[in-house]
Amino acid sequence: MAATYEDRFWTSSDGLNLHYRNYPGPEGSTLCPVLCMHGLTRNARDFAGLAEALSATRRVIVTEMRGRGASDYAPDSDTYSPVTYVADVEKLLAEQGITRFVAIGTSMGGLMTMLMAHGAPGRMAAVVMNDIGPVVDAEGLARISGYVGQGRSYPTWVHAARGIAEAHGAAFPDYDIDQWLEMAKRTMVVTQNGRISFDYDMAIAEPFAKPGNAAPANLWLAFEALRDVPMLLVRGGLSDLLSADTVTQMGVRNPAMRTITVPRVGHAPTLDEPEVRAAILDLLDGVG
Repeated sequence: MAATYEDRFWTSSDGLNLHYRNYPGPEGSTLCPVLCMHGLTRNARDFAGLAEALSATRRVIVTEMRGRGASDYAPDSDTYSPVTYVADVEKLLAEQGITRFVAIGTSMGGLMTMLMAHGAPGRMAAVVMNDIGPVVDAEGLARISGYVGQGRSYPTWVHAARGIAEAHGAAFPDYDIDQWLEMAKRTMVVTQNGRISFDYDMAIAEPFAKPGNAAPANLWLAFEALRDVPMLLVRGGLSDLLSADTVTQMGVRNPAMRTITVPRVGHAPTLDEPEVRAAILDLLDGVG
């Protein structure tokens, strides 16, 4: 089956070659495009299923942040920060002439969504936030700090799947080996030496460990820029990054927000769950 997307690139302000998947959607569609932004250690493959589904009616852009996937690694690890990622994506949007869009952000991508809304309110026609909010729980950040940048590699995909299962089994207690294999292939690649390694620059761990870099301060102010924007908040029922109390506060501050909780899943839902996919399609059905 032929790919439904094109691999494209844009150049950051500091000269990095950054990759995105462009799903053009149906010819002549006037619906506003969707911008998908992944989590800390992830890449464009995270949105493969969702982007394919959404591109049936509209254009979908899936960005890969610097240091991930086919995007260049940064020579200065301090640029691995949400503020820089936002600047990179804003440059792409400007080049593409995109002034109105739907934002879908998983974890770090959701932090970027809030920062982008705060920087230029009124552009987002709708938003999907995946297991993230203005308050990021310290327990989850500590867990991520325990594995990000470890640089582990494996001889086979089965070994890789078992390694991921060992690290993330608590977040996905019902996963079988096939699902762990799928996750391994989303997050890892075969390297030049034949080993299977994570598809990101291990140096992203350096700024992540610095205070205020993993989750920027005063995000409630940024979230306020999304007030009354149609929003779907997806939360893993076992999430250690997004608390039920934060979800409640988000709903108060944005009455247009709907929440869906995925049971027996931690951080973060894949967005391929049938109930989540249906909710996203329902949200976008009302967006021109």
